[in-house]
Amino acid sequence: MRIVAGEMRGRKLSAPRGDFTRPTTDKVREAVFNSLASLDVVVGATVADLYAGSGAMGFEALSRGAEHCTFVEKHRGAVVAIDDNIAALGVLGRSTVIVGDAVATAPRLDVDLVFADPPYGEDDWPRLLRAVRADLVVAEADREVAAPPDWEQGRVKRYGRTWVTFLHRIALQQVDAG
Repeated sequence: MRIVAGEMRGRKLSAPRGDFTRPTTDKVREAVFNSLASLDVVVGATVADLYAGSGAMGFEALSRGAEHCTFVEKHRGAVVAIDDNIAALGVLGRSTVIVGDAVATAPRLDVDLVFADPPYGEDDWPRLLRAVRADLVVAEADREVAAPPDWEQGRVKRYGRTWVTFLHRIALQQVDAG
């Protein structure tokens, strides 16, 4: 697994051993980031990579100009891989690793963009989206992710068994009383 584009293009990533993570393929990462580039939401952004696994989505964001990434992962083997990748890529000053549950951690994260790729069967999207403070979530799952109240579904694309859904928080309209 390698960084697809940006300043770290071609750099290799360590991946955790075992089957408790599902690495996002290069093809899917490239497509997601091409779409995000068209929205102009990555450069200078603060991002969170929830259920980070190897951290590939977060590292791709850093490579493409994100200011900072917070990686959230509860599996120790994956945390070791993320730490190894941070050191190898030289992004310690632009990275934070939180060992813990993504849903419990999300309310504490003040970020612009969230990547969420929970293990199949662990995908309580309404609960996760209630916890997230960002306005854009890139959801990766084994099916299309429906938008709960206060969210709207944006781009939806299937890549083999993987579905990527962009979810945008609906901004509350302020009524001008004057």
